[in-house]
Amino acid sequence: MTAGRVAADLRAEAREADERRLLVLAGDGERTREAAERALDAAGVDPAGATYLGTAEGTPWERVEPRRAGDLLGTTRTAVVLDCHDACRPNAVGRAVGAVDGGGLLVFLTPPLDEWPDRRDGFDESLAVPPFDVSEVTGNFRERLVELLRAHPGIAIVSVGADAGADETVRDGLTHPAPRLPADPPTAPPDTAFPDAVYERCRTADQADAVAALEALREPGHALVVEADRGRGKSSAAGLAAGALALDGRDVLVTAPQYRNAAEVFARAREVLTDADALAGDPHTTESRHLETAAGRVRFERPADAVEALQEDPPDALVVDEAAALPVRVLADLLDAPSVAFATTVHGYEGAGRGFSVRFRDRLAESGLDVTDVELNTPIRYGPYDPVEAWAFRALLLDASPAVAPLVTDATPETVGYRRLDAAALLADEHLLREVFGLLVLAHYRTEPNDLARLLDAPNVSVRALTHEGHVVSVALLAREGDLPADLRAHMYDGGRVRGNMVPDVLTSQLRDEAAGRTVGQRVLRIATHHTARSRGLGSLLLDRVESEFGPGVDWLGTGFGATPALVRFWRENGFAAVHLSTTRNDASGEYSAVMLRPTSEAGRALADRHAEWFCRRVPGTLTDALRDADPDVVRETLAAVDATPRLDLSDAEWRLLAGLPSGASVFDTAPRPLGRLGFRYLVERPTLNGSGGTGGGDGGERADSSALTDRQERLLVRKALQAEPWPSVAAALDFHSTGECMRALGAATRPLLSRFAPPTVDLERFE
Repeated sequence: MTAGRVAADLRAEAREADERRLLVLAGDGERTREAAERALDAAGVDPAGATYLGTAEGTPWERVEPRRAGDLLGTTRTAVVLDCHDACRPNAVGRAVGAVDGGGLLVFLTPPLDEWPDRRDGFDESLAVPPFDVSEVTGNFRERLVELLRAHPGIAIVSVGADAGADETVRDGLTHPAPRLPADPPTAPPDTAFPDAVYERCRTADQADAVAALEALREPGHALVVEADRGRGKSSAAGLAAGALALDGRDVLVTAPQYRNAAEVFARAREVLTDADALAGDPHTTESRHLETAAGRVRFERPADAVEALQEDPPDALVVDEAAALPVRVLADLLDAPSVAFATTVHGYEGAGRGFSVRFRDRLAESGLDVTDVELNTPIRYGPYDPVEAWAFRALLLDASPAVAPLVTDATPETVGYRRLDAAALLADEHLLREVFGLLVLAHYRTEPNDLARLLDAPNVSVRALTHEGHVVSVALLAREGDLPADLRAHMYDGGRVRGNMVPDVLTSQLRDEAAGRTVGQRVLRIATHHTARSRGLGSLLLDRVESEFGPGVDWLGTGFGATPALVRFWRENGFAAVHLSTTRNDASGEYSAVMLRPTSEAGRALADRHAEWFCRRVPGTLTDALRDADPDVVRETLAAVDATPRLDLSDAEWRLLAGLPSGASVFDTAPRPLGRLGFRYLVERPTLNGSGGTGGGDGGERADSSALTDRQERLLVRKALQAEPWPSVAAALDFHSTGECMRALGAATRPLLSRFAPPTVDLERFE
């Protein structure tokens, strides 16, 4: 049977069942592309409704580079052709699946399946981080992928021959589904404000409930989070609500990574306005990204422009589509909207990690907006039993989750065992693999489908876990870094990038230490503990076991992460010392990134010591410049994690000025440097609260050292003496009644520092 015949039968069944089907065309690259053209033509797919994800030129379809597969977010295609000959990127697989409509086809172009796991492609090259070679990358991810392609329902496999008549059908992919009763049409929930015609356009009861919840955008002070897996109609619900709001005279601003990601929102909004004959101008010529009514409108802006529009041309409501694909910092800026709705995917088709759910949720909760969560479960674009979705969830572990809580509730350091989880062990136990990956996904904002391939195939990556009665309770994903040859170290020093060696790269290229790449370490890429077993010392135990195993063979354990006070404190309490705080914010987390080291050899100690000393010399200058807007609590915790003693280097005149600050005899603004140096030294040596990490609210509590400052005093010290923030904003941020009170408080905070650090030659009593 030819590829065309298989595709025609496959699509006919897909359309009848309102589901998708997957067609694998295996063979030579050019011949599989030709076979795909024949197959989609035979299946009646209009080339205008198909997208090709690949690098080859000359196909009849829209072409998107695999690295730009995110352009498909929010789009709906009849067919997507994913060319896997040059590279098989798990993120691209997930995005391709999510873009195909019910009745459509997903087409994979692959090498012969028996050979595919043993071939090395462009994605494998990205896993071969120096000093490892691509020959050391394994094919475990693709071996598992092939097994699932061969075993899962709804997937046809055709071995493509030298010509159209030489195709060999391995599987026809037909499922012969039983007839299914149509679902009852949804009805409008009671007591809704939007017109009934809006609810008549809803396809499911889930969608109608979501539109009803979005009515809250009619008034300021509301935030809605509309979550669903791909294909549940969340963008359509947002579009119907946007149209209804514009019909009611509201100004609705819509943003998304690109306009095409929000096209569904505008299509549904246009339908609402057209139904009501309210669309200003010719409905066939009106600019699609700017819909006008007599009194309202729906308009699109790219995220950066949307942030600016909130200040310069504020709307009544904001709709953020594909929210999980936006950086956390941008999402936080969008909270300035009067009311806002975030539409986001639950199980990570975005392939951009989980910054929204892991990092942004806390900021949303603190925003002061009244937050409502809405979840859509019933598929709209395809039937509820769609086999392609089920295959994708399993192949990419999109719905992987940790062990259920009762299985690990009783886990303690005494009940757990340490396990070395190599790829063979994970592939042999699907439940174990799902628990490991599920814990990584839920606990870290950057875990994505590509990481599944990384932990199964990358030669520098390893997995270690603590298990309780066979279930994963804590897991660490590790990467070996360093041990780089001289030419690569010189390349980094001259500004070149070396993949997969984050710690040596930062220390060499940014901090100008060409010798850093000589050392070798294990960087903790991710560490996560089951939420039911946190605060029991399991994460610390896992790190100790990792050091016991790897320490004798490396110079350091390291980590790099978007710095929050709690995270910095966790790593500090586990023996890691800060050696760097980035001067630009991470795009995904919206935070400044910290690099911390835990030496395990003399060479590692020497590396950490020289960078701690360099940190103390350079960071005071960055705090008044690039890090001027850093969270004071991040600054406090990071400085406390520095393993060095900063030099005060103050003159007698500077000490005399400091001595007069508590009484008001001296004026801080006359010479800010002395208190900045003194405050920096204090925070590096910072005493902590009894039984606390010292980042509590208010004025703090009793300190273990009589010279310790309260939390509020430390924040005052950071904002004014270290970051040179203007007095009025410091007073407002720390809830002082006036700048005068704030000034006096800074003087009072100086007194215990003087008692701790001032040399005997300074006459402190004169100003009492």
